[in-house]
Amino acid sequence: MNNINWKNKKVLVAGGTGTIGIPLVKKLINLEAIVKVVSLDSPEYAKSLFNDKIIFIQKDLTNIENCIEVTKGQDYVFNLVGIKGSTGIGETKVASYLVSMLRFQTNLMEASFKNNIKRYLFTSSICSYPQSIIPKKEDTMWDGMPKQNDRIPGIAKRVGELQGESYMLEYGWNAVIIVRPSNVYGKFDDFNPLTAQVIPALISRIFKNENPLKIWGDGLSIRDFVYSEDVAYWMIVAMENAPPCLPINIGNGKGVTIKELTEIILKYTSKYGYNPTIEWDTTKSTGDPVRILSTKRAENILNYKVITSLEDGIKETVDWYINKCGDINEK
Repeated sequence: MNNINWKNKKVLVAGGTGTIGIPLVKKLINLEAIVKVVSLDSPEYAKSLFNDKIIFIQKDLTNIENCIEVTKGQDYVFNLVGIKGSTGIGETKVASYLVSMLRFQTNLMEASFKNNIKRYLFTSSICSYPQSIIPKKEDTMWDGMPKQNDRIPGIAKRVGELQGESYMLEYGWNAVIIVRPSNVYGKFDDFNPLTAQVIPALISRIFKNENPLKIWGDGLSIRDFVYSEDVAYWMIVAMENAPPCLPINIGNGKGVTIKELTEIILKYTSKYGYNPTIEWDTTKSTGDPVRILSTKRAENILNYKVITSLEDGIKETVDWYINKCGDINEK
């Protein structure tokens, strides 16, 4: 059941120029919402993405006054502001991540509460879960600490979830919807190998002629990947139908080893003439051995299903990268 008629509704998308934000904004435009995007990216970049179909504001949302300004008069808010990064971010960039993320998410939710936003989507993360070899169910979040390399980023997301629950318990503000995506990938991702997550990093490194291609670990770690277009679609469905402050996982629900993932990527990069030799570096950290989300709650509440298979999503991402990114080496 669709509990929102989006036509002419004023919708703020914080982080609307990111990997999930771009497809989300485009879907909201198609639903005839009046979309405002706030980002640190340039107005020129936003215009290249959306033409004049949105209101774009370049603001730093670590500042509470900026948050109050951009949320005023809005009906709904999607908080997609995030600092993406590889496994190493949890070990080397912890202060940069933690302080900025807490300021972003705390101030934006506080401002939305003060401005009486009707519904507010908070994007949590799979990294908040403690280690487990079985698919992670939403109610197991507090069964232990996140894995060491994700400890601080994971706790930051937990704090955001608690903030939403605290407003509901004390003030009866039933606006906050919580989704926990697994490892998101897709078009418009961060393809910088120094900061990117595994799929965009591998795609970028392959197209930069890195050969042999050295990959952290032994390839046996298991991960759950979900396509950005799918996440955007189900975030809208969650905003329409999810109960307040009841976390809902959004993922594939099935795991794939990093070795299998690499083989899928090479299947599609090889069509462009790139097929490097793989070398596994078993001295490097790989994070949790298994990280998969259970999607049973999403299936029950949202009628959730995977729309884009991992193979199709990687094919689309590789094709997009080769056509859109200008830093690919000439063969």
